[in-house]
Amino acid sequence: MDDVSAAKTLIASLDLTSLNIDDTDETIRALCTKSATAVGQVAAVCIYPRFIPLAKTLLPPKVKIATVVNFPSGLADIGLLEKEILNAVKLGADEIDVVFPYRTFLSGDIEFCTKYLTAARQHCGKKVLKAIIETGELKTVAPIKKASELCISANIDFIKTSTGKTSVSATPEAANIILETIKQSGKPVGFKASGGIKTFEDAKKYLILALSIMGPNWPQTNRFRIGASSLLTNLLEIIKRGY
Repeated sequence: MDDVSAAKTLIASLDLTSLNIDDTDETIRALCTKSATAVGQVAAVCIYPRFIPLAKTLLPPKVKIATVVNFPSGLADIGLLEKEILNAVKLGADEIDVVFPYRTFLSGDIEFCTKYLTAARQHCGKKVLKAIIETGELKTVAPIKKASELCISANIDFIKTSTGKTSVSATPEAANIILETIKQSGKPVGFKASGGIKTFEDAKKYLILALSIMGPNWPQTNRFRIGASSLLTNLLEIIKRGY
């Protein structure tokens, strides 16, 4: 795939993100303005729940609103999880990115993690549900693979690498494990890389991985996403230079 085609695919797969504690209405207005470009729209904007009503008044119809719950802590609290999901749904979120309780998982309590994912799926209903497994904290092949398998078994729609709030975020190595696990399952589960992806070169690594592992037609909006805040500008520059 040439660079211009790759950049266009990445724009269509982009969850344009602003998850900063100092976000304001002005921040979100600026983000929403960027969601429709001359070469196509992004897949979604990813914002804190309190900004959902504002985003709904600003976004083009086909750009989805994604939000986060249990973020970024991944606390092992199903009651809080349910409360935050129901609030996000009520506010009008189309997609919900939930942080997997990775610390509890690493302690060995797989039963709780299964209940947690089941509760998340139940309360999200038909909304798109992405589970952030925080691969930088899971670190090695076995836990990343096992966490991915739990997500797949719970009918999660996407497995997402990272919150972007830990010292190690998305890596191609972790992405490879997740994608291989999805492929082995045979289930229609998507993949989202997020955290520290700032340039076309960064993002293209994940697109190439998805193409090589899952096949040439797999990286579609309903299966492949990149979460980033500053990537869009670079992608547009790549396209402009390519013409």
